[in-house]
Amino acid sequence: MKSETLRIRKNFKESSILFQSESSQAISAAIEAVRSHRMNLERYILVNQKFLYTLKPVKVEENAPRVVKMMAEAGELAEVGPMAAVAGALADLAIEAMLNSGANVAIIEDGGEIAASSQELFIVGLYVGRNVLSGSIGFQVNPSDCPIGIATSSATVSHAFSFGEADAATIFAGTSCIADAFATAVCNAVQGKDIEESIQKGLEIADRKKDLIRGTLIIRGMHVGTVGKIPQLVKIGRGFKVNKISLLEAATDRTIFL
Repeated sequence: MKSETLRIRKNFKESSILFQSESSQAISAAIEAVRSHRMNLERYILVNQKFLYTLKPVKVEENAPRVVKMMAEAGELAEVGPMAAVAGALADLAIEAMLNSGANVAIIEDGGEIAASSQELFIVGLYVGRNVLSGSIGFQVNPSDCPIGIATSSATVSHAFSFGEADAATIFAGTSCIADAFATAVCNAVQGKDIEESIQKGLEIADRKKDLIRGTLIIRGMHVGTVGKIPQLVKIGRGFKVNKISLLEAATDRTIFL
């Protein structure tokens, strides 16, 4: 029998995080985890300003806070600055707290980055600003896909800095921290007047890291490309009714749809 899922959104300064679980105790534990790890990160940044501003990987001390070490490791793997993984790292730590509290459904959304471990399927909608696909497609995440991290980086939506030109570079990985860092790296690579070629550049970076990345979806204008295995793509509309998209649902290898 499907359990009733609680949804609570909390603001932490400039961050707005959505917590979802069937357990209020698990949500409370996750909120406390975010508060605690965020405080540790803020204290670290006060005396390590380079960590906040660098766009390149950095080494951190062995005794650095756990969240700092997670971000630094993800940044090094993706060859980006550690702050590219901040939302994903906090989401992963919150999920860990939920699971330690016995949650069956544990889903966190932090600034568009998602960490989840759920015994029930759920749908993640994709929002890409003014792009025609925005709000019309989503991903069906099954229990067998979990644990999962989903992150999207965009050069045309949000305040985040990007060197690229993708409307969306969405990464699926085992953790949100890794997905977050690689979303930035892949989005940065999508550049140039030739849209198809620019998408191919992003897909090639993702394909080289298939030991870390499960799948990638890139959108630029009317062009869409995928590599690896992504959750089933579904069509969403009013009332969030789910219908399959026949064109994209079986895209589990590198493909560009024009």
